[in-house]
This record gives sequence, structure tokens and C-alpha cells, in this order.
Amino acid sequence: MSEPYDLIVIGSGTAAQVAIARVRERGWRVAVIDHRPFGGTCALRGCDPKKMLVSGEEAIDAARRMHSHGVYGEVRLDWPSLMRFKRSFTAPIPAKQARHYSDLGVDAYQGLARFAEPDRIEIGGRELVGRHILIATGASPGPLGIAGEELVSTSDEFLELESLPRRIVLIGGGYIAAEFSHLAARAGAQVTIIQRGARLLPQFDESLVGWLMPSFDALGITVHTGFTADSVRQTEEGLTVRATSPNGSQIAVTADLVIHAAGRVPELASLNLAAGEVAVDQGRLRLTPGLQSVSNPRVYAAGDAARSGPPLTPVSSHDAKVVTANMLDGADARPNYHGVPSVAFTVPPIASVGLSEADAHAKGLGFKVNAASVPKWFTARRLNEPVYGYKVLIEENTGVILGAHLVGPSADEVINLFALSIRSGLTAESLLDTMFAYPTAASDVGYMLA
Repeated sequence: MSEPYDLIVIGSGTAAQVAIARVRERGWRVAVIDHRPFGGTCALRGCDPKKMLVSGEEAIDAARRMHSHGVYGEVRLDWPSLMRFKRSFTAPIPAKQARHYSDLGVDAYQGLARFAEPDRIEIGGRELVGRHILIATGASPGPLGIAGEELVSTSDEFLELESLPRRIVLIGGGYIAAEFSHLAARAGAQVTIIQRGARLLPQFDESLVGWLMPSFDALGITVHTGFTADSVRQTEEGLTVRATSPNGSQIAVTADLVIHAAGRVPELASLNLAAGEVAVDQGRLRLTPGLQSVSNPRVYAAGDAARSGPPLTPVSSHDAKVVTANMLDGADARPNYHGVPSVAFTVPPIASVGLSEADAHAKGLGFKVNAASVPKWFTARRLNEPVYGYKVLIEENTGVILGAHLVGPSADEVINLFALSIRSGLTAESLLDTMFAYPTAASDVGYMLA
């Protein structure tokens, strides 16, 4: 017997939670399905647990930088203790989320969801009928397409390690590779990165990445750029990764753990989308500007599953608000990704919002660039931090801030001031007229714009 719902949500992360809360306020009958523990990637396997571990890394880094500057004694990072600290946050979430669904009057199902028909979802021998269906399944590591891929661990598995291996190889050069390499190296591992591209962190400004790279060198992280991983093989010495450059040069690196850090794709494979008449193109859902399936109007998507905007948690929440406005009121809402900040939580962090120089040139905009590496500024000097720099793009005729790129202490917080300015269309003059608390990292914004 089929059970009817106004909305069936597949996935239980940020997008799902926002959508469920909004439609329940209007009295809709809702079902939520997840084949993993309730809570989603960000809370259980991504942003939050990662940042919990980074807290230990930040403490170690601060103590080492201030060694002989008033701070004495050796400190070390104890991985099992740090992991227990992380689990003090993540472990209660699934049960807490299940209770929350119960309190909201939402039917929660644990298991793998599959379309049976355009309006029907199969789950654990049951069949649910949905007036609307929201795909909010998130993303998973994309296939590497190499021999021995089954020997490669995921970022999820790294965040659950009981003990830290002595030697680690990361395949890829984006957020995961940069963040995990810093964390693992500070915890005492010997780390190697194999990146197909010409540099690490291609999502960020090249100059600022260049200013950050000495921190990788200082941690003893070996970075091989311009090499594509060909295979992973189990040997007596460990897991051996072989990689080749375009000119035919080859390297072989042996480790105890190899981590997939080469990007994620929408998690759609198990949904049987063909039965749901949900169109897909090259692994991505075909959606209208309002995040509705072009082929099945009952179906919407949000967050990483939609892959309409940047793969970031605030985007998932924003997408859910757009989707629910369209479902509830027949609105023609569309997502607005203008001025969404992005941060790689290396130590120190690197952050970006708005246009890059290449983007601004491509749009034919006239703009000036304020940029400098400034480790002697007080914000960095008081922390004995050698990495600190900025690049800000300001439109010539209007004074509007087009983009901001930061690296160094508190970059992950200060970038939000630029995000607010860009999203609100504020001018550099508006920020220059703002009196920030001093001495804080935010007070440097005026110097970056002057």
C-alpha cells in the first residue's frame, strides 16, 4: 500500500533540514529518507567535524609560532584524543535529528531510496507517493578511473581514523588536499600531494596561493603538481601510487593511506532516475533556473545534488529556500549566488569572494587592484605569522567592490565583511567610512582599500 506525502525529501543534510522546516510550517505531510545516519555531510562528514580537528591544529600552530616569544615547552597533537573531541560533537547528531523529525511530525525512513515511478519512491519494501520530491542527496567522491581505485580511502574515512598513519598520499589538489595535508602533517604524518593541475587550490587567486605555499614547505609536505595518478598497488612496503606527467616523467610514492581528494560529484547513482523520468546530463540533473527537473515537474533538487551553485553549505540552505518558495507558492524564485564566500581551512586559511581578475576582465569591467603581501602588518606580526596578504578588486567608475581574496590570520572571518559588501553592492568608500574595533583583523580592511 502506498503512503501519500506532500513532500518526500531524499537526504537529511542542510538543504533537507531547511526545506522540511519551511513546508511543515504550512502543514505539509513530509517524509525524509537517508541511507546514512541522519544529519548530512556538513554536520557528520564534512565542514563541522573537519573544523573540530582544525581546532587542535590551530592550537599546535599557535604554540609553535610563539615558541621563544614568551611561550615555551613542546606541544604535540594527540590524534585519538582529538578524534574523541570531534566525536563529542558528531556522535549525538543522528539521534538528535531523528528526535527533531519526530517532534516536527515528519516520517523518517532509514534506507536507500529509489524512484519506482515519477511520483513514487521505494524504501525498505515500502512505496511512498509524493506530490513533490526533493533530491538533496549531496555529493560523493567522483571516480578516479585508475587501477587499484578500490584501495583509495575517502575523506569520510579520514575523518574517522582511530589513529593517524605514518605516511599519507592525497590524490588531488583542491580544498580537501590542502586542508587535510596541513592537519595530518601537523599531527606528525609524512604527507605527499599528487595534483594533476599546475598548482594547488586552483579555485583561489594564484598570487595568494603562492604566498601560502611556503607553509606547505615548512610542514614538510611534498607537492607534485602536473602529475596524474595512474594506479595504486598494494606492495610489501604499503600502498604505492604511480603518477605520470604530460612529458612522460613518472613518480612512485609509497604510503600507508591514500586519500581521494580529486573532487566530488552529485550523489545520484542509486536513485534509479530513469524510472522517475528525471533527466540527467553527464552526471548532473537537468534543472530549470528554479531548480526544478526539466522532465518531471514534481521533482526539485538543492545543494550539492543540484550543483547549480558553488558546492558550499550556505548554498544548500539558499537553494532550499528557493525550492520551497516555488513549491509552496508557485513562485518563480531563482537562486542568487552573487557574493558567496569560499574558504580553505588551511592554517592559516585562504579565502575568496566575488570576481577574480580573470572574471572581471572577461566581463569587460574597468577596475583597479589593491594587492600586497603584508606579513609585517600588526595582525600577522603579533602572531609571528609569516603568511598574510590580500587582493581587492574595485570598480573604477562606481567604487563598488568586485572581489576580495585573502590569505593569513582571520581571513576566514574577514572575508565575510567583503561578502556582505559585494552582495549588498557597497562601495569601498562605505567600508573606509566604517570604524572597526582596533586592533582586530577587520580593522585591516581600511588599509586594503586605501
